[in-house]
Amino acid sequence: MTNSRNRRNKALLLALCAATAATTLSAVVPAAATAPGAGAPLPRLAWHPCAKPGGPATQECADLPVPLDYANPAGPQITVAVSRVRSERPAARRGTLVVIPGGPGGSGVQRLTQKGAALQKQLAGAYDLVAFDPRGVGGSTTASCGLAPGDRYLTSLRAWPAPNGDISENITRSERVAEACARNGGPVLRSFTTANEVADMDRLREVLGERKISAWGVSYGTYVGAVYAQKHPERTDRWVLDSSGDPDPTRLARGWLANMGQGADDRFPDFAAWAAHPDRDRDGLRLAADPRDVEPQLLALAASLDRVPRPSTTPGVPLTGNGLRQAVQNALYGDSAFPALAKLLVSLRDPAATPVLPPELAQPLRDEDAAQLVAVLCNDVAWPREGAAAGQRAVDEDRARHPLTAGMPVNVLPCAYWKDAPEQKPTRITANGPSDILMVQSRRDPSTPHSKGLKMREALGDRAVLVTVEQGGHGLYLGNGNACTDRTVTTFLTTGRRPAHDTDCAN
Repeated sequence: MTNSRNRRNKALLLALCAATAATTLSAVVPAAATAPGAGAPLPRLAWHPCAKPGGPATQECADLPVPLDYANPAGPQITVAVSRVRSERPAARRGTLVVIPGGPGGSGVQRLTQKGAALQKQLAGAYDLVAFDPRGVGGSTTASCGLAPGDRYLTSLRAWPAPNGDISENITRSERVAEACARNGGPVLRSFTTANEVADMDRLREVLGERKISAWGVSYGTYVGAVYAQKHPERTDRWVLDSSGDPDPTRLARGWLANMGQGADDRFPDFAAWAAHPDRDRDGLRLAADPRDVEPQLLALAASLDRVPRPSTTPGVPLTGNGLRQAVQNALYGDSAFPALAKLLVSLRDPAATPVLPPELAQPLRDEDAAQLVAVLCNDVAWPREGAAAGQRAVDEDRARHPLTAGMPVNVLPCAYWKDAPEQKPTRITANGPSDILMVQSRRDPSTPHSKGLKMREALGDRAVLVTVEQGGHGLYLGNGNACTDRTVTTFLTTGRRPAHDTDCAN
């Protein structure tokens, strides 16, 4: 299986569907230009300044050539965008920390821009900070499925059933998307896998000249980090897994999505308590006097939008019931998103009001972004090819069990019709390796529920210590305002000290 200040990317956290755009093999760097063949020297990175407003002033960027296919290292090369913020205190520097983004679809370069200054302050020069855009993301080589705009809206990429629960349209769209990706994606799209992201990360380590690296992975990035630690345990230094999902290879990706129903149920009471608090009277955002009344009110508003979608401030894009449900999912990632959600719900009480769509619902994703999301999930593991009747039963049962997510987490996706079989089996996470992993997990996480984070903890065995954070939200370190979490992770990264055993963290 993302932080409230980056809501768009978080909302995409485990979204699937689609396609990417723009890069085919014609955009691949010729092997002779950059590929280090057997015994050839590694490439040198041509760093250049790339600071952005709000980010570290010393941030640099470069392009790292990597094999399209690691089984043919001297063959065609593609590029991975990388970024770094060098330690401002060389005498205190102890190594390199890789920031692993969530998603699939998150940009490591963007995350370093967002978190670099806070990391510099917390880590006091202990590390060079490094990140990269996974294949298909941001400045790295991309690919395209050539999807129509209507298939690239978030409410299409997330498989929300029809208002009555019917999944016929989802099946048709999923088949269409899988066909388009097979027709247009080519070898570049097929290379978008967790295994290749891990291999690219290790290539970056080599090029940087590091024997070991430390890492901080969030959400889907925890799975990338866990796979790296499984494959290269001797190359891991201090490893932080922040908001982990279930790594069970038999339920990979599919299980991450299915778990979101329980995650929403775990987390929504936090929003309900906030929205019913008397303090909300001051800004006109109080939705009910009793927190127990907030969910029924929300479900009633969604049902009314199912019947009659409301024109929004975005021409041609009405607010539907599923659009409102998706807005709720997005807002549950961090408390800082609660006011905007409450404001939207208050506006829907007024029949004359024109609701303002959250940015992530107002326009389709870029074709490149949509392709990368679906490709990683579908390339990593073979999905079951269940019939329409079985899929409908699963959605009906999940809608009854988790009304907030209305069957979306278990609905049919393009992966069920994917044309290419995975090139390798998913990695099974085990306890084999050094005890150098710190896990932090929210008690009420809308995307990676605590109960599923425990599956990662169980798989890692004595390699890990788990800190359960007694609050809600997704993406904890330097993200959801928990001082205990920040202190615990910073202490581990700077001194190597972890709690002696699994423990809890309050504010």
